[in-house]
Amino acid sequence: MDHAGTRPRVVVFADSDSRWKWAALTARRLAPDHALDARFLRGDSAPSERQIAEVGIAPDTSRIVDCADLLEDPACADADLLVLGVTGGSVMTVLHGLSRRWADRTRRPVVVTGYVGVAYENQVDGTMLRIGSDVVLANSAHDADLFREVYAGVGADPEAIVESALPYLDGAPWDPAAAGRDRPFTVCFAVQPSVPAGRGDRLALLRRLRQHALLHPGREVLVKLRNRPDEGVTHVERHSYQKLFEELPDRPANLSLRYGDMGEILDRTDLLVTVSSTAAMEAVHRGIPAAIITDYGIREAHGNHFFVGSGLLASFTDLDSGLVPRADPAWAARHGLGRTDPWEEARARIARLRAAGPLPPLRPHYTAAHHAPYLEPLLRRRGIGPDGERVRAPEPATVGPVRRMVVRGAGGLYRLGRRRVAPTIRRLARG
Repeated sequence: MDHAGTRPRVVVFADSDSRWKWAALTARRLAPDHALDARFLRGDSAPSERQIAEVGIAPDTSRIVDCADLLEDPACADADLLVLGVTGGSVMTVLHGLSRRWADRTRRPVVVTGYVGVAYENQVDGTMLRIGSDVVLANSAHDADLFREVYAGVGADPEAIVESALPYLDGAPWDPAAAGRDRPFTVCFAVQPSVPAGRGDRLALLRRLRQHALLHPGREVLVKLRNRPDEGVTHVERHSYQKLFEELPDRPANLSLRYGDMGEILDRTDLLVTVSSTAAMEAVHRGIPAAIITDYGIREAHGNHFFVGSGLLASFTDLDSGLVPRADPAWAARHGLGRTDPWEEARARIARLRAAGPLPPLRPHYTAAHHAPYLEPLLRRRGIGPDGERVRAPEPATVGPVRRMVVRGAGGLYRLGRRRVAPTIRRLARG
């Protein structure tokens, strides 16, 4: 579709599969009638075509870009809405660059960002990096209070914080009668990239799921994977569950792997099990029983401390004995689950901003004048200088011959270790 057309447009900037899902669905919640231009941050985590299509939103245009490309993109400047679904550092880089480039513009997009999932770590750091956006979406009243406290404490405008919800909280309410009528009682384990992280722990987890399937032959046990082995993800995982599953002996027929959209898997789920995945939030929103596994401890590092007081904490032993946890209604309400239209406030703020006349200049908290030792390295890692312009990579000729030889040698050793030595060591270890 031509940018010269009259249809309003939203530009979505995302750097991974989960952030594309969040940003695209957020754009649809805020501006359902807008055309959508997708811009994906160049890198190993960029979503595949399958992961893009899985969200169910077909972009009108799509490009792979770096931060400097986005700043120079006319579609970005001419859009009505810019949704930033990237890490806090990249949000800060875009805000800094656009604050310089758009300083004299009488018209610019409303800039929206937020947290892709549960905000349980680096909360102050992430909030500070998002200051300057017109709208910062908080997924619950709990998060909104936290973000506003940070904003007020550093002199930023807390009005920018708007309570909403995770945009993929939808789907039909759970039908408890479906199990036994339309299908077997179905348990779905939603894997995560970092908990557990080790190969041995992951294999042990699969053994626990096998044990549950054997103890409950009338149940179907699904292992929901985040990506196929050759696809990028938000958080890279070292040991593929798919490969480990193939090593699992004596797999019962009622234990299987599943890919695809989490919402579709939840359509046939009667018990969602995870360590702390946002899939649990989706399940609770729909009334589906969920269990937050405590076998690895209740720890901030795992994110499952977020669910303290939810009524969902359980061990595999509890589940094997028949426990089917249900969320505490007060906890669910406090964390933004079960609301009818959580996007009304955000749409209203965007409407107020537009109705007030020309949007004010973007004002990130961190500036080169006051925070150069922190800000400038953050920007340069993403290809932007303090002036908001592209930082050119050094010409190859500026790299000395000795350094080039060392780099080549290191690269060769890495490839040799990855392709030949590491597989040999793994075979010896298994033997």
